[in-house]
Amino acid sequence: MYTVKEIESNGLSYLQVESANKLSEVKICLNRGAAIEELRLKGETLIKDLAPLEYKNTYASSLLFPFANRIKDGKYKYKGKEFQFECNEENLNNALHGLLHHQTFELINKEISDEKVALTLSYTEKTRTKGFPYTYTVEVTYTLTSNSLDLNFVVKNNDTQAFPFTLGWHPYFLSADLSKSSLNFKSTKTIAFDERMITKKVIDREVTMPFYIENKELDNCYALENGTVIFDTPKYKMEINSTAKENFFQMYTPPIANTIALEPVTGISDSFNNQMGLQELQPGATHQITWSVQLQ
Repeated sequence: MYTVKEIESNGLSYLQVESANKLSEVKICLNRGAAIEELRLKGETLIKDLAPLEYKNTYASSLLFPFANRIKDGKYKYKGKEFQFECNEENLNNALHGLLHHQTFELINKEISDEKVALTLSYTEKTRTKGFPYTYTVEVTYTLTSNSLDLNFVVKNNDTQAFPFTLGWHPYFLSADLSKSSLNFKSTKTIAFDERMITKKVIDREVTMPFYIENKELDNCYALENGTVIFDTPKYKMEINSTAKENFFQMYTPPIANTIALEPVTGISDSFNNQMGLQELQPGATHQITWSVQLQ
C-alpha cells in the first residue's frame, strides 16, 4: 500500500508519497506550482533536489502555462491587442516559463491502492493580470506506480474570452554518468535561437540518432515527429511520452554534474509571437494533456 504524508519544511508545504517497499517515491512542493522535487522508481533516483542551485533559477519540474519557454521582451499581440508580461528573466529581458511556478496548489483528491496512488492538485486564478487578463483553473493528477509516473494536466478557461496558450513540463533527470548517456527521438526540424534564446529560424534536417550527450553543453530544441523520447543512462533506461498532437522537446544541461533537463513542451520560445505550437482555449472549454515517465 502507498502512503501519502503532508509535511512542512523551510516554510514550504509538501506531499510525500511512498510505496510500502520504499522503491517508488515522489515528493511534490505545493507552493512551487506543484513541482516534483524527488522521484524514485524501482529504487532508481530519477529526480532530486538541485541544491545548491536555487529553484528561482532552475524552475525545476515546473508546470509551464500559459506559455512554455520564453516571450521576447514579455510582449505579444492577440486579437489586435498588445499585452505585456513581467520580464522575470532579467539578464535577457524575457518573460520565462509562464505563471504557475510560484503558485500554491491544493490537494483536492487522492486515490490509494496497493498498485498505485493518484493525487489531483488544483490552482484557480481569479485575477486578470496585465500580461494575461483571463481567469482559469489548472489541475494536475500525478499517478505513481512502481515503474512509472503520469502527469495528467487539465486547463479550464473560466473567463468570458478565449485565450492563447502553450504547455510544458520542466523536469531535470539524473544520470550516473551523463557523458555516457544518450537520447533517442524522431525529429526533422531543429529550432535555432538567437543570443537571447528567442526562436530565430527552423532548420529542416533529420537529427541523427542516438543523440550522444557526451560533454556537450546543451540548450537545444526540436520539433518531434511523435511524442516519445528515450533517455538511456548507465543505470536505467527511461521513456517520456506525450499525448499532445504537436510536440516539441527542449534539453538543457545546468551547471551541476550528471543532470539534464528533458522538457516536453507544446510550443517553442516566443510561441505567442511566432505561433509555433500556439493554441486557443474558448470560454468554458477545457484542454487536457498527459505526460508519462516509464522505466523500461
